[in-house]
Amino acid sequence: MKRAFFALPRLFIPSLVAALALAGCATPPAPVVDQLAPKPLYRDPVYDGAADQTVIYNPTDKQWYMFYTNRRANVPGLNGVAWVHGTPIGIATSPDGATWKYLGTAKFNDKDAVADVTWWAPVVVEHNGVFHMFVTYVPGTFADGWNHPRDIVHFTSKDLVTWDYQSTLPLSSHKVIDPGVLHLPDGTWRLWYKDEASGSSCHYADSKDLNTWVDGARVPGLSDTGGEAPLPFHWKGHYWLLRDITGGQHGLGLYRSDDAKDWTRVSTLVQQPGNGKDDQVVGHHPDVIISNDRAYMFYFTHPDQARGAASAVDNNARRSSVQVVELKYDADKNILTADRDAPTMINLQPPADVETESKFN
Repeated sequence: MKRAFFALPRLFIPSLVAALALAGCATPPAPVVDQLAPKPLYRDPVYDGAADQTVIYNPTDKQWYMFYTNRRANVPGLNGVAWVHGTPIGIATSPDGATWKYLGTAKFNDKDAVADVTWWAPVVVEHNGVFHMFVTYVPGTFADGWNHPRDIVHFTSKDLVTWDYQSTLPLSSHKVIDPGVLHLPDGTWRLWYKDEASGSSCHYADSKDLNTWVDGARVPGLSDTGGEAPLPFHWKGHYWLLRDITGGQHGLGLYRSDDAKDWTRVSTLVQQPGNGKDDQVVGHHPDVIISNDRAYMFYFTHPDQARGAASAVDNNARRSSVQVVELKYDADKNILTADRDAPTMINLQPPADVETESKFN
């Protein structure tokens, strides 16, 4: 017995296709495909001195922006520590966190800044459609050591390229560097920083609006040893903070807290050299981005120090590279781990809330 088939009118077919699509039968979006992060992840094409990196998403052009201290590693004839002064803030962009392209440098509108200004260690956050940068300002380019003043200053921007000066933060001394900022659940903002005038200990300041800051005090749990570059974030039910332990080869101290106030040192990350290209030395100055409940830690290395060329006069030893590694949560020990030799698969997704989602789950 032959089955009977009924032809649909031609005018009805497009309507049927549209109805099926509306009913949820449309082609599903392509799944997220991770990319293998290269080693190194990024090298600055101008000075070859990318360091102190921080990462944030720009919803306007749908790119991730990396801001970094652009140390003048390949400039000949610089004496003493001049190569880490006179530094601009470099910018690179990426659609996924795996492939990065140099964009240029941040443009600071600050009428009082000196001509040979030094910029160090930016951190960028977003609030109500405005980007806020907190960055270390040094009034000049110096070769004769670390005795000159430095402050943390506040800039704002709508496009992540041009930045307008807002204020100089009233902190514990004029030897403060390396801000790290987190928006806490009670609506306040907390900024942690290194105070070189008090033994490179970690201090904090608080703000209700990112504009007016009240200095706090030294944080005992974060000052067990000298350190810099405090980086706070929230993941797996805990607050975490990473510090670059001073002394050159001590890695990143990992601290844990339940309230972002009382901290305990629980581990050390990327102290042991890896095997990948430009990764065979200790890691420095972290940033962390959380995406799809996976945490990625960005850090930098001085790769040529692996061959013993640690002299500040040696241009090769000056160069630095940015790396990335995925953090893992060890529930049994309640710590985070970082296997820098494991392949890092990454595809950062646009956060629904730029302000909090990349640093707070």
